[in-house]
Amino acid sequence: MNSTENVLSQIEHLRKKMTKIAMNKGFTDIESISLSQELDHLLNVYDNLNSDTRKEDEVK
Repeated sequence: MNSTENVLSQIEHLRKKMTKIAMNKGFTDIESISLSQELDHLLNVYDNLNSDTRKEDEVK
């Protein structure tokens, strides 16, 4: 599994976990917010990985 696939897998897992927590505890619960921030970070990582890939494709 390459790093992009790994990050996507982590994003999907965290998204499901965050949704479950938010539905049970509320969207403003500290755990929901923490998971949301972690998810934001992973989405930024994924975006950066894709940005690097696009730049490499442009050079070719």
